[in-house]
Amino acid sequence: MLGKLARQHDPNVLVGFDHADDAGVYLIGPGTAMVQTVDFFTPMVDDPYIFGQIAATNALSDVYAMGGQPRTSLALVCFPEKADLAILERILAGGLSKMIEAACSVIGGHSVRDEEMKFGYSVTGLINPARVLTNGGAKPGDRMVFTKALGTGVISTAIKKKAAKQSWVDAAIASMITLNKNAAEVITGRIGPGPAERSSAANDQGPTTNEQLAIHAMTDVTGFGLIGHAREIALASNVSLRLYANRIPLLEGALECVRAGHIPGGLKANREFAECVVGYEDGIREEVKTILFDPQTAGGLLISVASEDAVELTRALTAAGVLAVEIGETLPATKPLIVVVPG
Repeated sequence: MLGKLARQHDPNVLVGFDHADDAGVYLIGPGTAMVQTVDFFTPMVDDPYIFGQIAATNALSDVYAMGGQPRTSLALVCFPEKADLAILERILAGGLSKMIEAACSVIGGHSVRDEEMKFGYSVTGLINPARVLTNGGAKPGDRMVFTKALGTGVISTAIKKKAAKQSWVDAAIASMITLNKNAAEVITGRIGPGPAERSSAANDQGPTTNEQLAIHAMTDVTGFGLIGHAREIALASNVSLRLYANRIPLLEGALECVRAGHIPGGLKANREFAECVVGYEDGIREEVKTILFDPQTAGGLLISVASEDAVELTRALTAAGVLAVEIGETLPATKPLIVVVPG
């Protein structure tokens, strides 16, 4: 709908809504830009404290996905007029616990009466405008690294139907309350030129640090599922992607939920919208095809990194306690836009 409105022209807008990226970026001075995002939703777990943690983790993720550092947040609350305010206090406390972990100050918020409970945050971060990681920078030959397991959507649906095993619930919650902070800190601390540029720089100025990695693009995998967000990278970067189905990490119980028919409406919508750009090689099971469209809450980062640096990036993320798996590679633009192979 925003695309139907009159276009604003502000040279300080470095990343706007027309980029289909994770957050907006606005230049505020030499070497400094703001990253801004907003996200809120209805509960997917019964525990109000955990719901608050999940909502905060999810809202913070878009700032991390751009390579930014969260600084301030505003709480967004929709709460029934006659509901117990102790529940709201627990939600806010859970959210605050994650904001404290992220070193992001909660400086206010807004609430409205609403029969359907909703909670989230708008988050503002800071970033070096020369180091913004958008979804449009992947290069043919890059490797795709992913930092969390898929399945929160189908497991959350099973939770609502009282059909999820406790071990599935525990694994999904652990994923949804894990900040992308550690991953982002590794990534933003290791951004540098690729091997060819490093060689050129070495000729001119001596050797460059081997701490630098050629990270070309990044997004977080959330409501549009792995395929939806991979599609955004492919389109924005004018590349195609090959994903290895057998390498993609899945939460415990995710495939069982698919087989049992615990399919969220968002998954069906994602598949109807994006499967037209996907090709499957023989040997991909139907439940695996389905989970690739599962809408994630507080999902992992999908990173496009130069092939020469993929192993080192994966090693650095793993050393920081982050699940990191190379799940695919980029190709010159062709059809289908995304091909899924057994791997």
